[in-house]
Amino acid sequence: MLFITPSVAKKMIEDIEADVNECCGFLFGHQNRENRTITKSVAVANSRTTDRLTNYEITSEDFIKAELMAENENLDFLGIYHTHPNHSSIPSDFDQQMALPCFSYIIISVMNEKLTSMRSWHLDSKLNFKEEKINFTHSTNY
Repeated sequence: MLFITPSVAKKMIEDIEADVNECCGFLFGHQNRENRTITKSVAVANSRTTDRLTNYEITSEDFIKAELMAENENLDFLGIYHTHPNHSSIPSDFDQQMALPCFSYIIISVMNEKLTSMRSWHLDSKLNFKEEKINFTHSTNY
């Protein structure tokens, strides 16, 4: 299960509200064998130069910065969030191609500039997306 503190969910929503293109960011927190708790999110620039309404890209430099930040703050680098403007929060073929094992992928559906759903996905042992249940909580569950 994926736990997200309400303050992190609020920050992710604030980060995406002002942009009509796909927005993206990193997820950090702690994990144990059964659960992940997201305690921090950091917005990242969508570096894609084409199709920004339907796809996102994150530079390798931003990934390196995220890994260093996680190490410096004693956090686990747990995943990525991104939006699907005017589409459902189900992974696209592009999402499937770009996904990394061991990460959680939160997809936020934004219809007509309003958040409609937030769902999380991870790759299973056959590298297919499987939905993770999200629990919005104030407690830490790691």
